[in-house]
Amino acid sequence: MCPINKKNMRWLFLGLGILFEVIALVFMKKSNGFTKLWPDIFVVFFYALALGCLILVLRRMDTSIAYAIWASVGTLIVAVVGIVWLKEPVTAIKIVSMILIVIGIFGLEYSDK
Repeated sequence: MCPINKKNMRWLFLGLGILFEVIALVFMKKSNGFTKLWPDIFVVFFYALALGCLILVLRRMDTSIAYAIWASVGTLIVAVVGIVWLKEPVTAIKIVSMILIVIGIFGLEYSDK
């Protein structure tokens, strides 16, 4: 079992922020260009939660690392959601690009160790 400490909390909030951003993006797709009320409301709500989490993360993590992980993991999850749930086409270049994103995330995380 992993104890709750400041280091674990930053990762928890980073993960939640990324999740909220991905949810907001899915609702953005569903809002059809901000033409549907409820998806529009959810977009604003989940982006506010996402940014709130990022603000908490930046208290305890370098901006360069936090934002790079935020952006890359978010991009990776959105790509997977697009393929699996939104039925976007899968191509070899998408798969290779997602693998490179994962490699980059590990590189960033271990760059200052």
